[in-house]
Amino acid sequence: MSFEILVILVALALLFDFMNGFHDAANSIATVVSTGVLRPQWAVLWAAFFNFVAYFLFPLKVAATIGKGTIDPGIVDHYVIFGALMGAVVWNAITWWYGIPSSSSHALIGGLVGAAVAKSGTDSLISAGLIKTVSFIVVSPLLGLLLGSLLMLAVSWIFFRVAPRRVDKWFRRLQLVSASLYSLGHGGNDAQKTAGIIWMLLISATASNPDAVPHWMQAHNDHLPAWVVMACYLMIGGGTMFGGWRIVKTMGQKITKLKPVGGFCAETGGAMTLFLATAFGIPVSTTHTITGAIVGVGSCNNVKAVRWGVASNIVWAWILTIPCSAFVAALSWEIGRRIF
Repeated sequence: MSFEILVILVALALLFDFMNGFHDAANSIATVVSTGVLRPQWAVLWAAFFNFVAYFLFPLKVAATIGKGTIDPGIVDHYVIFGALMGAVVWNAITWWYGIPSSSSHALIGGLVGAAVAKSGTDSLISAGLIKTVSFIVVSPLLGLLLGSLLMLAVSWIFFRVAPRRVDKWFRRLQLVSASLYSLGHGGNDAQKTAGIIWMLLISATASNPDAVPHWMQAHNDHLPAWVVMACYLMIGGGTMFGGWRIVKTMGQKITKLKPVGGFCAETGGAMTLFLATAFGIPVSTTHTITGAIVGVGSCNNVKAVRWGVASNIVWAWILTIPCSAFVAALSWEIGRRIF
């Protein structure tokens, strides 16, 4: 792998990271915008700041899962990385265009699987890491739903005798806290996924042609350069600042109507889920998580308050994400072999 190709692929990975923030901005800001607590411009700045602050708080367990626990590191080369990133980028672009809150995380996992299988067959997959990731397609929204609904019930009991206007006033302020917590969880989990991809790429490049890789870019199984992590957190924060406005409306209003107290409970339940997953090194979907939490909050008020048709369309996007991005990645792997 030449130095020029390495630079191109690192840039492509950072582009995916930017798109991840751009695509998933709605996850961090939809509730705080739709409840009127913050204007969109301030909301994205708030979310982007806490996306970056996550760099200083979370260990790199998710990056290790992506970089060493999803596909066999021995089969990784620049064609595999190119295919994986293209599969994720193309699927993200399609779902963003149609305003579908799909998972950037699972698009990346699907991309890795598709490119690895195209090169070396199913034996190249690490089943333990994939089972852990795929199982959380179900677990993370359910956990978000459970925590969001429990928080909503608890708040309803605690503030039962308080005037609605006073409750609304308090939770408008508290929602700033919950939005920052969710953005911390978003940055801590999602930025590490791209860091894991770049780590995988640098390990491969260092092993195959160390003379072509500058010392500051070299990586090994037990060493991820600090500049990779910093760049990933900066890019996801930058993407969030530009925001995925097509998805904000779907997340914030189409699933169910939210008030500040509901937004607080949804964001806090989602943040708790993300913190737990990041602590165990599980790459989860922030989209799945916040959607489950919003549904849980809405169903506490009235099951009919949830627009189940919209929610079911989102679930279909979840189901299709990994196979579709895997298919695009396999095609991209073949194209990459002919180009590079």
